[in-house]
Amino acid sequence: MSRHVLLARLDNDGDVLLTGPAIRAVAAAADRVTLLCGPRGAAAAALLPGVDDVIVHRAEWIDPDPVPFDPAPTLALVERLRALAPEEAIVFGSFHQSPLPLALILRLAGVPLIGATSVDFPGTLLDVRHAIDDDVHEVERALDLVDACGYALPPGDDGRLRVRRGDPEPPFAAGRPYLVMHPGASVPARAWAPERCAELVAALVAQGRRVAVTGAPGERELTAFVAAAPAGEDGGAVRDLGGTTSFAELAGVLAGADAIVVGNTGPAHLAAAVGTPVVSLFAPTVPPVRWRPWQVPHELLSIDVPCAGCRERTCPVAGHPCIDALPLDAVLDAVERLAPAAGGPARRSAVLA
Repeated sequence: MSRHVLLARLDNDGDVLLTGPAIRAVAAAADRVTLLCGPRGAAAAALLPGVDDVIVHRAEWIDPDPVPFDPAPTLALVERLRALAPEEAIVFGSFHQSPLPLALILRLAGVPLIGATSVDFPGTLLDVRHAIDDDVHEVERALDLVDACGYALPPGDDGRLRVRRGDPEPPFAAGRPYLVMHPGASVPARAWAPERCAELVAALVAQGRRVAVTGAPGERELTAFVAAAPAGEDGGAVRDLGGTTSFAELAGVLAGADAIVVGNTGPAHLAAAVGTPVVSLFAPTVPPVRWRPWQVPHELLSIDVPCAGCRERTCPVAGHPCIDALPLDAVLDAVERLAPAAGGPARRSAVLA
């Protein structure tokens, strides 16, 4: 009998990417895998190996921008899942997210076997109630859950992030090395100030570096500001790619780069998925042990502050000291360690988490 497994990760693109290895573990044993994701994770879901179908649903208990409750989409999801009739469902999520609202929806849809990590008493909503320490990486958290449900990565799968990527036009002439600066973030408190990003791009261009500035369609004004650096000596140049690439095409841009400078946001994990070193401007609103770039050379930069772990979406502290206070030279040095300007081998002392 064929086995159809429904997997769910209802938050952002970066979260969906970090679930990728666990999804591959399930796909190695299942006949069909359907991924249920939120609208903010759909672009990443479309790129994951092992996923046969994607269902997009905005979950009221997950989405950070709530709208007035309308029961119709949830009732429609129940009926769609009932028609889909998976034999099993596994609900992924971070430590602060309850799987029980979705587990109830799955029960209403008649799913016979449901697994999730839950600190809350699930009653009869879960068949596999998994427990794990909060301070583990999101990739390990997801892999541990599927292991509890009877799935493991197949031989030869090293557990790194992977995506199918697009084939965009190179941002610079073929064969010309370049860096990527991604100034935006899905959570404002995790983004370096635009002025700091612009300062870095100008410094890199002055060194003779080529820099592609990337961003979503809604970030065009931001990327234009950050990319407004004068031409540098020795071929230094900058190109503004804000709003010009799909998520798959962004993966291609990142795959061709020597390194990316980015906050704790989706493109950091997309870079890891294509093997590109990451200079992570990591605002410690959440613990880096859970969210740092996975299995790729990276430099984690932040300032130790008393409010670390605040989980704020917008920093309430004047000056955003946890990352805006980073010295420019510290970021330039991290770039140089990961992607030497002379084109020599990157130092492998960078962390490979």
